[in-house]
Amino acid sequence: MDPSPAGDPRPAVPAASEPAGRNRWIVLILVTLAQFIVALDATVVNVALPSIDRDLGMSEADLQWVVNAYALIFGGFLLLGGRLCDLFGRRRLFVAGLVVFTVASAISGLATDAVVLTVGRGLQGLGGALVSPAVLAIINTTFRDPAERTKALGVWGAVVAGGSAFGLLIGGLLTGALSWHWIFFVNLPIGAVVLLAAVRVIGESRDENADRSLDVAGAVTVTGGLVLAVYTMVNGQAWGWASARTLTLGAVAVLLLAAFVLIESRTRQPMMRLSIFRLRTLAVADAALIFLTSGIATMFFFSALYLQGALGYSPLQGGLAFLPAAMGVMVGATLSEPLVRRLGHILVTVIGLCLGALGMAYLTRLPIDGSYLTDLLPGLLPLSIGLGIAYVPITFLATSGTADADSGLASGIYQTVQQIGGAVGLAILAAMATARTTDLLGDPAAADPAEQLAAQVAGFRVAFAGGVVLLLCGAAITALFLRRRHVAALLETSAAGADAPAPAEPVAKG
Repeated sequence: MDPSPAGDPRPAVPAASEPAGRNRWIVLILVTLAQFIVALDATVVNVALPSIDRDLGMSEADLQWVVNAYALIFGGFLLLGGRLCDLFGRRRLFVAGLVVFTVASAISGLATDAVVLTVGRGLQGLGGALVSPAVLAIINTTFRDPAERTKALGVWGAVVAGGSAFGLLIGGLLTGALSWHWIFFVNLPIGAVVLLAAVRVIGESRDENADRSLDVAGAVTVTGGLVLAVYTMVNGQAWGWASARTLTLGAVAVLLLAAFVLIESRTRQPMMRLSIFRLRTLAVADAALIFLTSGIATMFFFSALYLQGALGYSPLQGGLAFLPAAMGVMVGATLSEPLVRRLGHILVTVIGLCLGALGMAYLTRLPIDGSYLTDLLPGLLPLSIGLGIAYVPITFLATSGTADADSGLASGIYQTVQQIGGAVGLAILAAMATARTTDLLGDPAAADPAEQLAAQVAGFRVAFAGGVVLLLCGAAITALFLRRRHVAALLETSAAGADAPAPAEPVAKG
């Protein structure tokens, strides 16, 4: 009997083979290690930029591309990477992505000019775009019991948060003790160990009934649209959000994505079945994720500006100052699993986002001559813990409940929403902060440094206030549009999948 609830758009597909006993947790360790270095490389380069500049003599525009090339390719190819997992095998895409990422890390570390380094960073982004959705898909097809899956996602969430936050610290330590080259070389031994173990431990899974032909038109339009959207967002602040270039490129990105939706609604074998969004838990969780990632981006971006601009911290000191926030997200992700068992996914998500909003609200009172211990840290701790608490149930709801045939697709959608949502939220809040600063300064050239700092901090406060609103919007969407029956149907389907026998002839590990 089909365990899916009546009217569910998910096709019935046999379950993939499931590793038994402790092998599941070994798989989790391997895939989270890979996810750690992918998350690490999103931020590790920031602290090393001055050293890279001195060594390679790069222009400011070239330095921006060291950061943006990674974000651009990573965000643009996530959805395609997720779908390829379902069609050609999650382990196969995981291994291929990790090979690309590890080789690209070696290229970046050995780079002697701006072009090679930028190409290496772009290839790292491509590898990450294959690895990240494969990691989530492997977790979801390996841990079929809802309670175990929530626990596994708690570990995954803590690792993702830790990788992003520790990137600033690790980048500073490696650059100071050795050289900037080692922020890339550190990935090589980790990548090699995970690759060797993955081919032995991680079983293959894919939709055996799927048509292997790729929806080329859909792949081109969605990847082109996402790449262009990310490119516009990372440059919008410098160009001006109302500039002709920003508006034109933004419009083209929207048209490409609209064309993708039209293609998917008409093609026989779409890259992304639009009916997947009829699954209420997935649609609402992805919507809430937009606001959660906006909160995370706001916390790190504007707090870093405050630390270095108002408190005079160096980049390395700033990285150390974020350690409690990184630990807070990890603690929140760890607390989330027992809280979900007692209170349920919906209530824990709402509590986490509201706690995050409370911490963000504390930051709206930042003074010009503030103190880290009394003015910043008391806001960062509840904010980070709350976001960590909400992160796990949102991830569970956004990536569970689909058939195995769509596991990679759901993971790709989740990762794409995470990237785009954080960038859009940060762009909105940065524009609000800039507008407030400009209003207060009037003529920036006539303002003295103290007046400029006061206007900047006032802009930060406006951004944090906007972050409060965004986090509360995420909590409201979750509370208003999700009901216990939606989650109960998802849990019932997941439990049925956990009890289902493995297929007689699973895909061979080799």
